[in-house]
Amino acid sequence: MPVGAMPFASPARLEEVLDYHFADKPLLTMALTHRSFGVPHYERLEFLGDGVLDCVIAALLYHRFPHLPEGDLSRLRARLVCQDTLCRLAQEIHLGVALRLGEGEMKSGGDQRPSILADVLEAILGAIYLDGGFQAATAVIERLFAAQIAALHPGQSMKDAKTRLQEWLQGRRQALPKYVLLETTGAAHTQTFHALCQIDSQGIRAEGVGGSRRLAEQSAAANALRLLEGKGA
Repeated sequence: MPVGAMPFASPARLEEVLDYHFADKPLLTMALTHRSFGVPHYERLEFLGDGVLDCVIAALLYHRFPHLPEGDLSRLRARLVCQDTLCRLAQEIHLGVALRLGEGEMKSGGDQRPSILADVLEAILGAIYLDGGFQAATAVIERLFAAQIAALHPGQSMKDAKTRLQEWLQGRRQALPKYVLLETTGAAHTQTFHALCQIDSQGIRAEGVGGSRRLAEQSAAANALRLLEGKGA
């Protein structure tokens, strides 16, 4: 089943989405358990998964870009192994609905908090490593990150869209863009945010969508940059 094809509400659905089935089911339960819910929780697995992810992504980049120097490879890895990317992947597979959170953490929106989603995804990778070994973890990481790695273009700037847009405007002594949250749609665990990026000096209004307000603003900024390029600016 393609990653992100369908939401799930149980560990069993998560196994289907990841195309990996645990022999030791309690490992997956632990990876999905926040400290607010009880013990054992995911934090030690997160530590392990972070190391496994770093290693696998480094190997994937090493083989995909055989001529890139170490510094460029490190920057590409940092772009992939970061909270924003991990959170986006977690949202794509609707990880939030499978989390085990304490009542207070759930009420405060912990099931969609980027830091928790990113940490739990790493914990799951650590659990897969313990359950099935390095090869199994590698296979899951390759599937999860396939689109992200395919979209990498080392010659392009490593800076995110909002930063590039801000620097473009500052370099021309123009006012910074304004970001407005237009609406939020969907159920609480699968919300979609719609944001507007407005550049008054250029007469540009660009919209973007994402699984969080931050990601929606990044999408809007990227669309604004494309409009600027279209104007020959």
